[in-house]
Amino acid sequence: MKKTLLSVLLGATATGAMAQVSKTDEVKKQLQTANQDTVAWIYNGILTVGTNGAFLHNWAAGGELGSMLINGIFSGRLDRLNHQDIWSNTLDMTYGLTYNYSTGFVPKKTDDRIDFTSKYGIKLDSARDFFITGLANFRTQFTKGYDYSAPNWDSVSTSDFMSPAYLTQAIGLEYRKGSDISIFLSPVAAREVLAKSFYTSMFPEGAFGVPYGKTSVFQLGAYFSGRYVININKNMIFKTRLDLYSNYLAKDTKDSTGAIVARDNPGNINVLFDNLFSWKISKFFNTTLGVTMIYDNNFPYKSTTVDPTTGVATPKNEPGSGLGWVQMKSVFTFGIGYKF
Repeated sequence: MKKTLLSVLLGATATGAMAQVSKTDEVKKQLQTANQDTVAWIYNGILTVGTNGAFLHNWAAGGELGSMLINGIFSGRLDRLNHQDIWSNTLDMTYGLTYNYSTGFVPKKTDDRIDFTSKYGIKLDSARDFFITGLANFRTQFTKGYDYSAPNWDSVSTSDFMSPAYLTQAIGLEYRKGSDISIFLSPVAAREVLAKSFYTSMFPEGAFGVPYGKTSVFQLGAYFSGRYVININKNMIFKTRLDLYSNYLAKDTKDSTGAIVARDNPGNINVLFDNLFSWKISKFFNTTLGVTMIYDNNFPYKSTTVDPTTGVATPKNEPGSGLGWVQMKSVFTFGIGYKF
């Protein structure tokens, strides 16, 4: 009798636990698409680390004798819901290296990014989906960057960690539908662009929008950020993001003689268009495709590359020259993946 009673109690407890887990998963799914008055943590993300390589010997078709590519992508978010208040955090990181026999297996970067956004929103009306939101966004890279098309490219780097770095701080109105849709607009947003004087002293116009010899520049403008997440099914997810920034303080840059060395105005809107598709093929394998496009007036396209040791300029030979001033990055990764 005691054994029977114990079995019934254990069965009831297990059933209750399973029901609670099921309810929690259901609530979590609802919170991704609708705002609810509750207290909870909501999180999701993807991590993919991929590698591929090749080895050739006496291969008639020719090719790189030995090569290896390593690439990693992480995209995650963590939200804290406290009744009508929402604290939302997103982190995107990518890094990739390629190694080739013809260059002595010296690593060359194919991808490098750190992008973190934290927002805190207070709901204006319990019946509507609008929030007064404070936002902070930080962008930079992990390691030094080089212009690999230039002769003696490894003698001088073109960028580094915190060079450049962008810190945007804004207060504005946000339309939010769960954790999948967010449209934020701020008419007054401050942005600091940071860089080491090593880079800003290379050219008369400075670098990254920071004046010659300086380490930072302050900007004040309007900021728009729209984000949308589509859960195609339980194994496929698509994320897209559009950021626009107009600097009210933008003006032409002049050198010590008063000559204009770089032109700018508030109409030169900075654009960041980011897209990420992830497909969980199996329990352990994942494929990810990312496409990012950036337009920044402080990064003009130059059809020549300069040897940093001699200063001699030579024409560039690259397939994407038709894109002009638009910066574009496309990365495909297949490898070990984890979705949470």
